[in-house]
Amino acid sequence: MVVTAIGAGIAAIGCLGAGIGVGMATGKACEAVARQPEAEGKIRSMLILGSALAEATAIYALLVAIMVIFVLK
Repeated sequence: MVVTAIGAGIAAIGCLGAGIGVGMATGKACEAVARQPEAEGKIRSMLILGSALAEATAIYALLVAIMVIFVLK
C-alpha cells in the first residue's frame, strides 16, 4: 500500500513539470510580444500549441498516477 502511494506520487511529478514548463513558456511569450508586437498572432499560435502538448503530458502523468492508485492495489 505504501509503495503504491509512493509510485503515484512519483507519477504526479509529471504534472508539476508540465505546470512549470507552461508557466515558463507563457512568460517568454509575453516577453516576445512586448519586444515585437506585430508578431503577436504567430507567437500566440505557437504558445497554444506548446501549451496543449505540455498539458497532454500532464494528463498522461495524472492518468498513470490514478491507475497506480486504483488498479494496482
